[in-house]
Amino acid sequence: MGRKAGGLYINPKSLGGLAKPCTKEMVTFLSCLSLNQNKDDKCERQKAQLNACMDAQTGKSKKPWGSINYHLQRLNRGRK
Repeated sequence: MGRKAGGLYINPKSLGGLAKPCTKEMVTFLSCLSLNQNKDDKCERQKAQLNACMDAQTGKSKKPWGSINYHLQRLNRGRK
């Protein structure tokens, strides 16, 4: 199991340019909870924003064209 030696591979987690969805909303909600000693009723607006963002993300599917490593493997096969 694993990758073949000499193959092309990019670790997608090391790419800093890709942002996770709803990160900003989650951070604002958690900071509000921290400021208010975990009292959920004082952070209703932030909670609503986070829920709206998460609900918007459920309809989106994964990229239809595959991962970058899949395409690197395809290019490597054609090169040989």
